[in-house]
Amino acid sequence: MPSPKSSWTLGEFDFELPAELIAQHPAPERSASRLLDATGPTPVDRVFRDLPGLLAPGDLLVFNDTRVIKARLLGAKASGGAVEALVERVLPGNEVLVHLRASKSPRPGSGVRFVSGDAVSSFDAEVLGRGGPDGSLFHLRFPGEPLALLERHGHVPLPPYITHADDAEDERRYQTVFAKHPGAVAAPTAALHFDEAVLAALSERGIGTASVTLHVGAGTFQPVRSENLAEHRMHSEWFEVAQPTVDAVARTHAAGRRVIAVGTTTLRALESAALPGALTAGARDTDIFITPGFEFRVVDRLVTNFHLPKSTLMMLVSAFAGHDKVMALYRHAIAQRYRFFSYGDAMLLDRAITAAPR
Repeated sequence: MPSPKSSWTLGEFDFELPAELIAQHPAPERSASRLLDATGPTPVDRVFRDLPGLLAPGDLLVFNDTRVIKARLLGAKASGGAVEALVERVLPGNEVLVHLRASKSPRPGSGVRFVSGDAVSSFDAEVLGRGGPDGSLFHLRFPGEPLALLERHGHVPLPPYITHADDAEDERRYQTVFAKHPGAVAAPTAALHFDEAVLAALSERGIGTASVTLHVGAGTFQPVRSENLAEHRMHSEWFEVAQPTVDAVARTHAAGRRVIAVGTTTLRALESAALPGALTAGARDTDIFITPGFEFRVVDRLVTNFHLPKSTLMMLVSAFAGHDKVMALYRHAIAQRYRFFSYGDAMLLDRAITAAPR
């Protein structure tokens, strides 16, 4: 049951994680990663390919079909100062919003030259000014279609806790097998464990699948700096829930079966689309901040990786499965040497908070 507390502090979502448990590379096989099954009275250590047997015929798995783009660019200003950019969002007219790191911020009207990984080819971007909801991003204009330029010149935007430079393995494995719509700068990591064999086993068992699209932004790694969670401003991400997914969810619940979100990004999309009171098709931005006490309307189970201490995702899973239970599961995972974060292992959680009426 949910805690009766009306407010939470940042420190309540902290834990000590040995650095060697932060996965730097994926498991040799996607579905060979470990799965902490937390759906029973005590946690059970499993392998991810066991997942189909833990679900029932008629259940519905919902995936995020976003595609990670090569959003990280390296280059220099006209003055020669080094620049590193991370494209957060592609806009019309060959324009983009980027996080930009430089010794001194470039001025509007100036140029930045981005160089490809082989340092043979490059392209010049124009700085238009600042942008984004709080003006923290830079607004650039590229000389051509941004996604094509990123594919040619960009790097895989690995999370900050992965210390190696991106390589061919990352191009393949920091992407889901069903990635479809380009736009994410971070992978929906819970879905990285699925391979064709697991998808086939789910189908054979009569478990349905559906998809949403949420373009994961770099804000997913943004730290919470306020001890009072009510003061934290959540980052915004674009998502779309199509009518066939809305219909599949309705059929699943009408039949008394469960909707299982694959990853926190899928959960954010579904619950954001249900904020009007019922799950509704459409596309928009969401800055939903899910903390304990949130009333879930759609998702019954969650497949998720292990998250950073004091992160908004720790708060989300604590809201979903219960704070005390999640903290106990993390202690178990650390003791059993699970691998953490984007390339790490997964767990399966049941919703502990009573849902709002559907």
